[in-house]
Amino acid sequence: MSVPQLNEEHRGEEILAVFDTAFGRLLAADPAAFRVKFRKMAASAFAFYRGTAGLFYRDLTEDPDFGDQQGGAYLDERTSRVWIHGDLHAENFGTYMDSNGRLVFNVNDFDEAYVGPFTWDLKRFAASVALIGYAKALGDEQISELVRVYAGAYRERIHALATGAKSDEVPPFTLDTAEGPLLGALRTARSLTRFGLLDSMTEIRDFERRFAPGDGSVELDAATRYKVLAAFDGYLETLPESSLARPDSYRVKDVVGRRGIGIGSAGLPSYNILLEGNSDALENDVVIYIKQAQTPAVSRHVTDPAIRDYFRHEGHRTVISQRALQAHADPWLGWTELDGAGQLVAEVSPYAVDLDWSDLDDPEEIAEVVADLGRATATMHAAADDQSGESLVPFSTERAIDAAIAADEEGFAPLLVDFAHRYGARARADHQTFVDLFRNGRIPGL
Repeated sequence: MSVPQLNEEHRGEEILAVFDTAFGRLLAADPAAFRVKFRKMAASAFAFYRGTAGLFYRDLTEDPDFGDQQGGAYLDERTSRVWIHGDLHAENFGTYMDSNGRLVFNVNDFDEAYVGPFTWDLKRFAASVALIGYAKALGDEQISELVRVYAGAYRERIHALATGAKSDEVPPFTLDTAEGPLLGALRTARSLTRFGLLDSMTEIRDFERRFAPGDGSVELDAATRYKVLAAFDGYLETLPESSLARPDSYRVKDVVGRRGIGIGSAGLPSYNILLEGNSDALENDVVIYIKQAQTPAVSRHVTDPAIRDYFRHEGHRTVISQRALQAHADPWLGWTELDGAGQLVAEVSPYAVDLDWSDLDDPEEIAEVVADLGRATATMHAAADDQSGESLVPFSTERAIDAAIAADEEGFAPLLVDFAHRYGARARADHQTFVDLFRNGRIPGL
């Protein structure tokens, strides 16, 4: 389980090179946003890992100590081109309201989604478990057992889906089926209201709802507002017909720019748009966001032009990927272009609650959660195939993955356990190297 040792100076240069590729242009445009991003990443090894998907995939594809030749037994022509999440770590799970009005706990945040080897998602998640376990002072064997539980739950669910299990045998995680912390997150989401969200972001002025000043809102000049509204018109053309039930619900009431978005979106322009909602009442107005979509880290290491050319731009890629991976996705989900760049458009949901790991300390309870996340991962991989409505993955992914794992059943969990420990140790060492680079002014442009 030992991690290969690298000269710290040499590793620092590798980290800086990846940063330049992933962030260089955006960092040059908005250094202040990246100072905030990097301070958040400096807080812990896990926060660093969350913000460095590009480094992870660089190591997975170019470093012989971590390269996916170690996962080659499970990768073939089909299992190497599955729709994957791309940034599957333990904190990218939470609640959302699906297009049927049902609260669901599942994978979220599809900014990095792409087509690639299914094992990349599993390895990224397994290493995140090692980092969380280490931070909670769990022993190596306890961490190993958590990864084995995840692998076993994933394997069991993939097999059930591949062999034609009925939908009631593999139900989604809802208020009726979830247990433990997942049920807690769903109940918290249910207690939230659209009015509460609107109250936190908007105010009533002259008998109409408008965005409130402050709290990261930026007033737009007339030219920028015009461009954003033109982009909004383009977005409407990307929505499914089922989302266009009431034309009045697309009446724009207000538009603002946004600052202070998350770790993964530093430097990316973002705007909020306030819409009428499904009636004239002020309490059901809707807030959507337009955000410049980013180049996914995976795409720099998957060279198939058929995959790259399938997408018009990164906004289109993000939406098509999410619709493929997430059953009954957000009905407001769409894409557009602004200043020549692809944009992601989605609702600012009042019902989004992320899984909270801060109070998860009992190893048995953590194991139950990890098992559920393994099942959620398998369900996500199975959703995005020949039944998803997209032609990029024209086969049954669950059957392909099931057959690949069946060919080496005994080696599946140990592969993930070994990777989790070794890459977890690498990420902890990289975090310290990064902190030293950052605090000593070694990151160019800051």
